[in-house]
Amino acid sequence: MELLNLPGKLIVPMSSSARAVSSQTLRFVLNGRVECLDQPPPTLTVLDYLREVAGLKGTKEGCAEGDCGACTVVLGELAKDGRRIAYRAVNSCIRFLPTLDGKELVTVEDLRQPSGAAHPVQQSMIDNHASQCGFCTPGFVMSLFALYLNDGGAERERILDALSGNLCRCTGYRPIIDAGLRQWTYPTPAHWSREESQSAARVAALRGLERAAGAAMSLKYPGYHAPRSVAELADALEARPDSVLLAGGTDIGLDVTKQLRELPALVYLGDVAELRRIEERTHELWIGAAVTFTDAWPALLGPYPELEEQAARFASPPIRNSATLCGNLANGSPIGDSIPALIALGAQIELRRGAQLRRVPLEDFYLAYRKTDRAAGEFVTGVAIPRAAAGRLLASYKLSKRIDQDISAVSATFCVSVDGDRVQNVRLAYGGLAGIACRAPHAERALAGSGWTPQGIEAAVAALATDFKPLSDLRATGAYRLRAAGNLLRRFFRQQQPTHRHTRTADALQDVD
Repeated sequence: MELLNLPGKLIVPMSSSARAVSSQTLRFVLNGRVECLDQPPPTLTVLDYLREVAGLKGTKEGCAEGDCGACTVVLGELAKDGRRIAYRAVNSCIRFLPTLDGKELVTVEDLRQPSGAAHPVQQSMIDNHASQCGFCTPGFVMSLFALYLNDGGAERERILDALSGNLCRCTGYRPIIDAGLRQWTYPTPAHWSREESQSAARVAALRGLERAAGAAMSLKYPGYHAPRSVAELADALEARPDSVLLAGGTDIGLDVTKQLRELPALVYLGDVAELRRIEERTHELWIGAAVTFTDAWPALLGPYPELEEQAARFASPPIRNSATLCGNLANGSPIGDSIPALIALGAQIELRRGAQLRRVPLEDFYLAYRKTDRAAGEFVTGVAIPRAAAGRLLASYKLSKRIDQDISAVSATFCVSVDGDRVQNVRLAYGGLAGIACRAPHAERALAGSGWTPQGIEAAVAALATDFKPLSDLRATGAYRLRAAGNLLRRFFRQQQPTHRHTRTADALQDVD
């Protein structure tokens, strides 16, 4: 058997007909064929495997950080009912290969039809002159292909959102958008139509890769462990508290691809069914630690539609399809845009160590820059968001240099309850103004004491200078950040007035003086 040599590890491809389940064998479907790998390197990226091992070089490397989309592939996973496959675009450059266990991976090479013809998504790109140098084209094709499998015909806004994680510097976006709009006008392909993607054979292939319950059947070998229950996860972290918890990998992946770090043993959360649940409980919405943003945002927007701007502008579909809400919270970045939103809503984060559970108000979870109230061996199980209170005023904002796929200079979420001019409850949460995302206590007290009036707002704006001393960096100066923080509060007040009429998206692009 040929040994494929990668830095620091020999990859041993097993027979594609191998069906024996082993705790040390990674199995996934790649372009219609079952791949079986014995103990692949834990931090080997999907992109490097495709290009250097599988010889599939249509998938490109551009930024190696999930920003340009040249590496986009489509990942298929059995839905909870086991009857269909959910296909989503992901960035292969920061996705670690072992996380594909039991899933289906589709690359641009597999779109060619049995007749040799191009897939409708590809043909539309050709006919609309949407490719020039061609380097970014496979990534665009795969983003549009994921949309093709999930939509019977998309509106322009859906096309724009699907492509928000792809960059092109040749043709510009107009012909690419045209290609996306017209891809459904071609005859249904024999291979990779919406219907064929859900064929019994495909579903059966993934069912055949499912692992039985029990710790003995988990994918586990030196450097990598994918527990299948919360109890097994707790045991793993008690035994190795120095392990790195891996969920979507959209942040940890950069440690490998950009920082070139050697990571400790990885413990993957994505196979723990209990952590992938979303539950509407009596007094709260519960979102498990392994729930992706693609699934978490719709759950949040039900009771809190005012978070729409944050949801629409949070990263790109390939990132949202991998990244988890709780991963963003546990990461503790001061520019994690979901953190101010959930702090303003009064969310609590739940942690577990061994059999012990505890809850911490999210605002108290962050101690300093990248330092959280999480002990060794402790892990996040989920986040609890209180039910929406009647009559509360809520808005969430993000200021950045680009509308899509950009880091915020300032983000803010405000939640206020008023009775006439009297402020009954106020929570003003900001990100980007300090080493941690946090509330503005002096501004809150000023607003509560002065009332829901223009004068009260100005008192709160003035108090922000006591709450924050923002830094200056490439994204914004400290002076701009502080001024913008005050302007967002002014905007919030004006938007809540009965005579105010605005369009949320357009209004988000304007500054308030």
